[in-house]
Amino acid sequence: MIARFAKIAFGTVAATLAVCAHADEDVLSNNFRVGAYYITYDTQADDLRGAYVPPGARIKLKDVITPYFAYVRRLTPHFSAELALGVPPLTKTYGKGPAKLGSVPYNDQEIVTARWLAPTLLLNYTFFDESVRLRPYIGAGINYTRFYSRKSTPAGDAAAGGPTSISLTTSVGPAATIGLSYRITRSFFLYGSLSASQVDTNLTANTAGVLRKTHVSFGPRAAVLAVGYSF
Repeated sequence: MIARFAKIAFGTVAATLAVCAHADEDVLSNNFRVGAYYITYDTQADDLRGAYVPPGARIKLKDVITPYFAYVRRLTPHFSAELALGVPPLTKTYGKGPAKLGSVPYNDQEIVTARWLAPTLLLNYTFFDESVRLRPYIGAGINYTRFYSRKSTPAGDAAAGGPTSISLTTSVGPAATIGLSYRITRSFFLYGSLSASQVDTNLTANTAGVLRKTHVSFGPRAAVLAVGYSF
């Protein structure tokens, strides 16, 4: 009797494990997404400091659109890890403040251009069961931003009084997102999200040894539309 019970119990456990293993094999744990970032900036910048800089001289940034890519790894039915990255956009910086610096136009003049590489790592929580087609999600994580191809434009050089080099420090800050996923088929999805991150940098403009500096908080806000493929 005991032997028979043990045999039945062993068979039940083996069958359960087989079903679970089969279910795990059916889960699509990897997801690749491609789409578009629309990035706006809530820029906060201190007045420029340095020689020959009048009070109120600041900067502002223009909105950009750039391709978006992400890899998402399913951790549980509700949690996932996301690595998101946009193609580094050409970001244009404009003068804000006085109409002129001396006799040189400044306000609304394009004075600096730069590109930035800004990967973001997020831990996302998705609501509802995986069988539901439309699922909202939220996420939080960390953003790393490195600036390169920094250039002062002819208008920037004129405002600074000569050829000028630009440096921007690297930024590490928090990031957050909220979005919706819609399952089209077992493998294909649509995504829409809004995200924000904290990107702070110290800008230094060097004109023949004359330094002008400011601290900038870019405050990027990104809207994303993307398609995803799970495998």
